[in-house]
Amino acid sequence: MPVHLLQEKISSSYTTTTSTTAPPSGGLQNGGEKLEKTIDDLGEDIRPEMKEDIHDPSYQDEEGPPPKLEYVWRNIILMGLLHVGALYGLTLVPTCKFYTWLWVYLYSILSGLGITAGAHRLWSHRTYKARLPLRVFLIIADTMALQNDVYEWARDHRAHHKFSETHADPHNSRRGFFFSHMGWLLVRKHPAVKEKGCLLDMSDLKAEKLVMFQRRYYKPAVLLMCFILPTLVPWYCWGETFLHSLYVATFLRYTVMLNVTWLVNSAAHLYGYRPYDKNISPRENIMVSIVSLGEGFHNYHHSFPYDYSASEYRWSLNVTTFFIDCMAAIGLAYDRKKVSKAAVLARIKKAGGGSYKSG
Repeated sequence: MPVHLLQEKISSSYTTTTSTTAPPSGGLQNGGEKLEKTIDDLGEDIRPEMKEDIHDPSYQDEEGPPPKLEYVWRNIILMGLLHVGALYGLTLVPTCKFYTWLWVYLYSILSGLGITAGAHRLWSHRTYKARLPLRVFLIIADTMALQNDVYEWARDHRAHHKFSETHADPHNSRRGFFFSHMGWLLVRKHPAVKEKGCLLDMSDLKAEKLVMFQRRYYKPAVLLMCFILPTLVPWYCWGETFLHSLYVATFLRYTVMLNVTWLVNSAAHLYGYRPYDKNISPRENIMVSIVSLGEGFHNYHHSFPYDYSASEYRWSLNVTTFFIDCMAAIGLAYDRKKVSKAAVLARIKKAGGGSYKSG
């Protein structure tokens, strides 16, 4: 079946899709099924609960030199050892068994969805709602990824959106590629990150029992899901060597997934197109979209962080959107928020650019 026909078929099974449009006057219409509100600029809230991840243009860095970097040597040593282990694992890839390659691929996709569909689009931005079975799957997948628990991940990400490209942004790309890629994890947080992060309203996640459960038992959970399980399964189930299981299925896989996620913070903020808002750093980066399951349409995402697709073109190079739509088709995802074409075109016209479709 052609992709466009399959997309139409799944689209027809949507439960409720909230469409953000730009009518002459805003208001709640059609019995509450459709939210319509004029979007005049990036800073305007679409719903009250979205205020924490809408860019705050009023915040500016204080004048004066930045504080001296304080290195976190524990993180530097652990990250260095992890990458050395991954490099050794790279040399073992050609001699891995086929089932090990397949295991690494599937484990990477599942853990990636835990970040993209879970920590990012569901819990950080609340772009859609998920029923309990899907939330349980996503919290497990997020734990497999080991990129901080959902609460901490969402807090940093909301600060990244609200105070983007300032010292209150945890991975401020104005401090260079390396800092925004991984350097921010190797030094103490800027005081502004701590100050502004503490002021964010995280009450929605504090009320989410599943998120708080993960946070409470995160260390033993990630030890099991990110290191022990992916190592033992190939070794025990199909007789892979312990070295191949440890260095390829665990260290190499985990390192690659980390760097893929970091590319959204670095490459997608420095290289690519800006058709929706030329005044912000995030860009549309096709290569990042391919490797990150659809998270590289970053100029669009920072322009419309409340869109569940994080892209104007739903399934185009966007595995995460396809996954969420499939979950909606079987009733596990609902209330997906999608920006209307009229609002997108208005933003493109305002930016003075032209839209483009990748792939």
